[in-house]
Amino acid sequence: MRVLVLCDDYWHPGDVARTGLSQLTKAGFEFDWVENMQEWSVKDVANYPVVLLTKSNNMSSSNKSPWMTPEIELAFQDYVRQGKGLVAIHSGTAGYDESTGIRNLLGGLFKHHPAQCQVTIEFQKGHPLAVADTLFTVFDEHYFMDTEPGDDVFLTTRSENGVQPGGWTRLEGQGRVCVLTPGHNLAVWLHSDYQALIQRAILWASGEKVSR
Repeated sequence: MRVLVLCDDYWHPGDVARTGLSQLTKAGFEFDWVENMQEWSVKDVANYPVVLLTKSNNMSSSNKSPWMTPEIELAFQDYVRQGKGLVAIHSGTAGYDESTGIRNLLGGLFKHHPAQCQVTIEFQKGHPLAVADTLFTVFDEHYFMDTEPGDDVFLTTRSENGVQPGGWTRLEGQGRVCVLTPGHNLAVWLHSDYQALIQRAILWASGEKVSR
């Protein structure tokens, strides 16, 4: 499966996603990359079954101006509603406060995070996207989220700062959306359980049946 990845912003270098996702090529995934949004057209998304968004609302790592426009929001909404998939990881939920269409599509956005700390990730037992019945702990930014009704939360994140929804799915028209909030540090992406979760999220978003 070929996936379009939008990554790289002022706070989140694209190399983290590139290295983290490189492991999934062994499972048959192929990734195309866009880092500078000035070199990209939203029309390109139509060529992919899934778009993976792990980029805040910055043109690039060296240009903090926003790339999300009302036209791009509408294009993403149409893309998903027509049966495609969107997976947002970590920074893919950040900086879109003024983008109502993206907020509605994702079902929530990043609010803030405390200093990096130990974050425990726990799955809802029995959920199709749950990769383990046991929890695991990583050192990460603990994202605090502003979510929407209708989110199917299957993963929570817990730290000394509290408990937050850390992963959820949404249906939008004929398409699917999955949001995962961990992922600031490369070690999180490379954790075996998180690797399995990303893989399952992409497959689910593409419309494939994912079972335990």
